[in-house]
Amino acid sequence: MTDQERIKKVEQVLDQIRPNIQMDGGDIQFAKFEDGTVYLQIHGSSAGCSDSISLLQSDIKQSLKTHMNDVHEVIINKE
Repeated sequence: MTDQERIKKVEQVLDQIRPNIQMDGGDIQFAKFEDGTVYLQIHGSSAGCSDSISLLQSDIKQSLKTHMNDVHEVIINKE
């Protein structure tokens, strides 16, 4: 899988999750893919709750692993 294909898959997963995050006044963006780790950036009010971020991180990781066999970890950084 090329880097562009990876980015497209990550964006597709984020597009499914993003509306729920935006309803809570936040947003999430792809930052980079490196050595099996997807790095994301969360913004707005969603960035303030560690429990929500942990749950979101787990959900995104599961979704990405369904579509990409080379994803091993998802890290969400706060704005």
